[in-house]
Amino acid sequence: MRIIYMGTPDFAVEPLKRIVEAGYDVVAVVTMPDKPAGRGHHIQYSPVKEYALSVGLPVLQPEKLKDESWLAELRSYQADLQIVVAFRMLPEVVWNMPPLGTFNLHASLLPEYRGAAPINWAVINGEHRTGITTFFLKHDIDTGDIIMQEPVEITDDDNVGTVHDKLMTLGGELVLKTLKQIEEGTVVLQKQPDAVIKPAPKIFKETCELHFDDDVQKVHNLVRGLSPYPGAWFNFREGMVMKVFRTHIERCNTTEFGKVVTDNKKELKISCRNGYLHLDEIQLPGKRRMSAEEAMRGWH
Repeated sequence: MRIIYMGTPDFAVEPLKRIVEAGYDVVAVVTMPDKPAGRGHHIQYSPVKEYALSVGLPVLQPEKLKDESWLAELRSYQADLQIVVAFRMLPEVVWNMPPLGTFNLHASLLPEYRGAAPINWAVINGEHRTGITTFFLKHDIDTGDIIMQEPVEITDDDNVGTVHDKLMTLGGELVLKTLKQIEEGTVVLQKQPDAVIKPAPKIFKETCELHFDDDVQKVHNLVRGLSPYPGAWFNFREGMVMKVFRTHIERCNTTEFGKVVTDNKKELKISCRNGYLHLDEIQLPGKRRMSAEEAMRGWH
């Protein structure tokens, strides 16, 4: 099979690496255009591009996915199959191009958590299990026929970063298994129900704000579901936003919410519904991430 692989972030590197090392014929890699990053605005390659170049794969970086010159270039590779992992929403003219179709790797057990941020929302919602799914693309996002799925446990100590890494490793394995089934003609497809059971919309700044009148477990899960990126936040005092990356819970009866409590500058906690949220790792504007105890040493 002649394969074209499409992806951009770290999450997409592991599956690409696995299929290259397994000897599959990846004829080209498609990724996002280069962009300036950091204070110096130096051009930064995507993680997928960096890996592709390191193993000598051709890299395509289209600005517009419906541009005729780009479509002609894509056709010239005569791919039998396309694989998409954390890329962009593709127009039909692209995903319907290869004779064997285009399959996607999605970081949830579809049909749960269709959308842009499935890992975040699984942790935010306090799930104890999520997983990974391969499915063939169709018109509506994340609704195509399921090829394979693998579950993974979410522990109480997990945050979105640790779950991401579990699914990234599992995703590489599942892409290989899916390729083998397609190659052997043994795929048995499973249709998805039309209803969205649990959505996973894009994360915005307002999504990340902590509300201390919520149940303390819900607030704690929001922190876990946004750590290490983009980070939960709240207005600590006027003009000062505090980001929160790690917390733990003290269950107790509380009558007021949002009250900040300190204990000899060693402990920082905030009253929520049904308990206190202990702030274990925080970040103040212009500062690095640090423990609450370390941060309070410099406070007057």
